[in-house]
Amino acid sequence: MVRLVGVDLPKNKRIAYALTYIHGIGLSSAQKLIRVAGIPEDKRSNDLTTEETITLREVLENSDLKLEGDLRRFNGLNIKRLNEINCHRGKRHRNSLPVRGQRTRTNARSRRGAKKTVTGKKK
Repeated sequence: MVRLVGVDLPKNKRIAYALTYIHGIGLSSAQKLIRVAGIPEDKRSNDLTTEETITLREVLENSDLKLEGDLRRFNGLNIKRLNEINCHRGKRHRNSLPVRGQRTRTNARSRRGAKKTVTGKKK
């Protein structure tokens, strides 16, 4: 099993798709990293040699990408800043509502959570 940046890559997946399991790496950036490392794109993650793993690790360290913990910390600090300055986006984050102007009368279930049923008024 290959471990990069504190993440175990899945076995028997193409290396480009396996790299997307690292927070901060999408498919296009994974393909660029593989090209820089000189690894064939059809190679599977469990078929990587130790030399290829070492070169991939060096390429990840030398890239200017924020990955895993650094990226999560960066995003968390940005959200914390929005909360502290009490702006509209910060209030939406605080109340677990959609931040970017989406409607909430219907939809927004993934952000607001499961439905909370309210009983009807008795006559």
